[in-house]
Amino acid sequence: MAKDRDDQQPRGPLAAWTTRRWLRVGVTSAMVVLAVLGGVGIWALNRASTLTDELVNGRSPALNNAVRLETALVNQETGIRGYGLSGDPAFLQPYRQGLTDEKAAVGQLRKLLADDGRGRAELDDVLAKAALWQDSVAEPVAAAPPGQAVPQAAQQAARGRDAFNALRTAMDSQQRHLQDARVAAVEDLEDADRTRNATLAAIALVIVLFAVLVFEGLRRGITVPLTRLGADARQVSGGDFAHTVTATGPADLRQLGEDVESMRRRLLDELAFTEQARGRLDEQAAELRRSNSELEQFAYVASHDLQEPLRKVSSFTQLLQRRYAGQLDDRADQYIGFAVDGANRMQVLINDLLNFSRVGRVHNEHRTVDLDKVVAQTLDALSVAIEESGATVSSDPLPTITGDTTQLGILWQNLISNAVKFRHPDRTPEIRIEAERDGALWRFSFSDNGIGIAPEFAEKVFVIFQRLHTKEAYPGSGIGLAMCKKIVEFHGGTIGIDPDHDTGTRFLFTLAAGDAAPAEPEAVEAGARA
Repeated sequence: MAKDRDDQQPRGPLAAWTTRRWLRVGVTSAMVVLAVLGGVGIWALNRASTLTDELVNGRSPALNNAVRLETALVNQETGIRGYGLSGDPAFLQPYRQGLTDEKAAVGQLRKLLADDGRGRAELDDVLAKAALWQDSVAEPVAAAPPGQAVPQAAQQAARGRDAFNALRTAMDSQQRHLQDARVAAVEDLEDADRTRNATLAAIALVIVLFAVLVFEGLRRGITVPLTRLGADARQVSGGDFAHTVTATGPADLRQLGEDVESMRRRLLDELAFTEQARGRLDEQAAELRRSNSELEQFAYVASHDLQEPLRKVSSFTQLLQRRYAGQLDDRADQYIGFAVDGANRMQVLINDLLNFSRVGRVHNEHRTVDLDKVVAQTLDALSVAIEESGATVSSDPLPTITGDTTQLGILWQNLISNAVKFRHPDRTPEIRIEAERDGALWRFSFSDNGIGIAPEFAEKVFVIFQRLHTKEAYPGSGIGLAMCKKIVEFHGGTIGIDPDHDTGTRFLFTLAAGDAAPAEPEAVEAGARA
């Protein structure tokens, strides 16, 4: 196959010819050849037409008029001879009609023989001999009275016979010449017809040959290379990426084939790279599964194995604090207090880590969630803190989305509890929740009038264990907003801080709308004053 394709590759300077150039050269050559053949055909048709016109309108009428002239002169001689033998004036009628016919025939012959020198000379000779006979014989006999016509004719008989015989000889010579000219014209016309027919046949043959050449050229130069290129491309697209795309045909089609082959090689390289990347991803996935397994094991240890000794440490340090409080010195009481506080904070930290690891792993039941009910339940759970702070919470009608109820409850609980915790000492806490639909997402705004977050810490607050204040100023483990970020991203959204909000903090986050329609409950209002 490859050898056959190589055999059809252009060689030499023709290898650089493009399809357009092949077509241009082919069409130009065809037009030149057809123009030449058309010129030859027009010449042959014109020649045949000219010869036909010469034969029909020249040679044949000239011969016919020569015969008419001979007939007119013979009628004159017959009339004169009859009048000379009988003296009857009635015989002069053919003579006079002959004179009229002679003039008509001579007039036509002079027009028809205008370009024939020999014909004019022969006509002049005939007319000279006719004039000699008419002057010497015919006119004297015709002019004689009936009684004198017979003697006059007898006197001129020998002379008239010689003169008319000479005239007959001249007319025979003229008619032979005209007959020979007519025969030659017929032969020339037949030759012209044969030439015309041969030329038209050659034109038809050349047209057929050109059509065959054009068809074969298009087949070899365009159709076959494109068919082979398409077959190679389909074989590659079918999955045989190792199949080489062979470029054949004119330069531009070969360039196209080389481009396709270059693309195939690029795809092959990309496929190899993809396979390597897939292998690495499989290894990473296996490592991730192992890591997740270890994380699950850690969660189990944190929830069971670590909790038990921690509870013992916390219980016994608290028992030690209650039993020996005041019996030791102040430094000992201080150390015992540090131990109790550390044990309690360690227990809170372990519980927070356990909850953080469970996001998207343990609580992962997607169902229809009415956010108005979730916020109402969260406010009820935080009612004591809200009442103590005097906070006011207002909300737009919130939608019903698809998600995990437990995780969404944790989201709202962290946001609301943070707003209450980080309230401004000089202002009553005010919390505002807003929501609006944006295509496939719901956009939420959670704003408060608390102490706010500096713009340079807008990203840091979402990192686990990153705190902006000491635990003495604001208690907590620094994991709440990190958990909010993880829950929002698990539900197909994003979360961030509005940098343009200058009084307190405004959290902007999105949640996937899913297929659920938004709910239209009344705005949730909850508040308490200390």
